[in-house]
Amino acid sequence: MPLWIVRAGSRGEQEQRALQNGFCTIGWNDMPDLSKYATREQMIEIYQEIYPNAKQKRAINQASQLFSFVHRINVGDYVLIPLKSQSAIAIGKITGKYEYRTDLDPDVKHYRTVKWIKTDIPRAEFDQDLLYSFGAFMTVCQIRRNNAEERILAILDGKRKPAVRKENIEEIEEEEQVNTDLEKFAKDQIVQLIKEKYANDGYLFTELVDQVLRAQGYHTQVSAPGPDGGVDILAGSGPLGFQSPRIAVQVKATSAPVDVTVLRNLQGVLKKFGADQGLLVSWSGFNRAALEEGRRSFFEIRFWDSMNLIDEFLKVYEKLPDDIQAEIPLKRIWTIVPDLDE
Repeated sequence: MPLWIVRAGSRGEQEQRALQNGFCTIGWNDMPDLSKYATREQMIEIYQEIYPNAKQKRAINQASQLFSFVHRINVGDYVLIPLKSQSAIAIGKITGKYEYRTDLDPDVKHYRTVKWIKTDIPRAEFDQDLLYSFGAFMTVCQIRRNNAEERILAILDGKRKPAVRKENIEEIEEEEQVNTDLEKFAKDQIVQLIKEKYANDGYLFTELVDQVLRAQGYHTQVSAPGPDGGVDILAGSGPLGFQSPRIAVQVKATSAPVDVTVLRNLQGVLKKFGADQGLLVSWSGFNRAALEEGRRSFFEIRFWDSMNLIDEFLKVYEKLPDDIQAEIPLKRIWTIVPDLDE
């Protein structure tokens, strides 16, 4: 079955609404009912009418995405959202034809119903070439290169991933011609390296989190291997670590997203350890129930998934011990920001 990326806003603003209510949507809310335009040429024409200042290449690119959303994506095709709210991928199956809706939110007009199958597959489960495709600067894009559909569906079904088959297919144009978010792709590469070096061992991963906190200026104490009473790291501010904030940290290097039970356990031991707040670090992210309860605990608990950890890791990289910098060697580079109007 074909597999499509359909993004839920440049900042993920439609993610939770789409996942909770079983649909996918795209922007371009100034555009009218798109079902009236049966060909790509007609879609380009109406796009240029609505957006007369758009450059020719932009008009063709974006109208082609609209055409794909309306006419090329079929009922039964798989749809994928690279989530912005967490380091995870959501995958579902299209269950309805295109609809133009004016009865919902003003930002939800171009609409397809979806049965979401999994909404929290960690990005770290996907190979680098797939993550590169996920980073394409397009709202709607079919993913086909290197037997991508077969490999992604194997992850979805919890099966062993098949071998990559390198393909040279002239018809695969969308992935070849679009720009990719190189910053996101670079972070995905760092994630893979940290997974290999640290995240496959719970204690090594805890040590890495501890060093990031130390580089941020905290005094820390790491629990010895074995029963930890629900806390892996204690971190305090000030010269001796006695000042606030005083943080109790739980670290999970499991392959599955953390559920709400782990969050509640951490909440339950904050007072026991004299902590002001808690930090829950999960390499594989958090399931929906944990995220929803975590939102209600915003002033008490912080969540770090793999991407949050990478962000903090990069901020303090030059302060990290030499052995960590040797294991994860990085350098800064400058790159041109792609002009999406051309």
